[in-house]
Formats: sequence, structure tokens, C-alpha cells
Amino acid sequence: MSEWYIYIIRTRLNTLYTGITTDVERRFHEHSEQGTTGAKYLKGKGPLELVWHQLADSKRDAARLEYRVKKLKKYQKLQLISGQIDLHSLRE
Repeated sequence: MSEWYIYIIRTRLNTLYTGITTDVERRFHEHSEQGTTGAKYLKGKGPLELVWHQLADSKRDAARLEYRVKKLKKYQKLQLISGQIDLHSLRE
């Protein structure tokens, strides 16, 4: 059984991208390399910075949290990154 993570990447344009993966470093590298495995949204927006990641309870939990994080306003995502908002408070 794999461990699932949710992560946030900041682009050079100061936008925030949220995703899930079983290997944060590998996925960040895929996004950074401009190959075919990275997200289309991130193409041409580098350099990229991995600004936050956290372990989720399961793939299902990670997907639900990703959905909720993507719906947050940017200032709320920044609060999540800085630790002012707890990821688990988004589960409700």
C-alpha cells in the first residue's frame, strides 16, 4: 500500500499549483523537466518551487483534500503553506 501526498508548487509567475502523488520529489522533478509527464499548466512557468507537501491518509483522502485545496482562495492557500490553516480542517 502506497503513501499518498498532497503538494503545492509555486511558479515564477507566483501562481500556485496543487497535486497529489506517491513520490513528491519524483513528481516535482517531472514537472520541472518540461517533459511529457509534467502538468500542462506548469509548462513554461518555471522555475518552479515546491513550497508545501503533506502526507494524506489514503489516495481517496488525498484526492478529496486536493479538490478542497484547489477551491481555496490564494490567500487561504498561502495560509496553508505558512501553517496558519491545518490541512485536516479541510476534511469536513
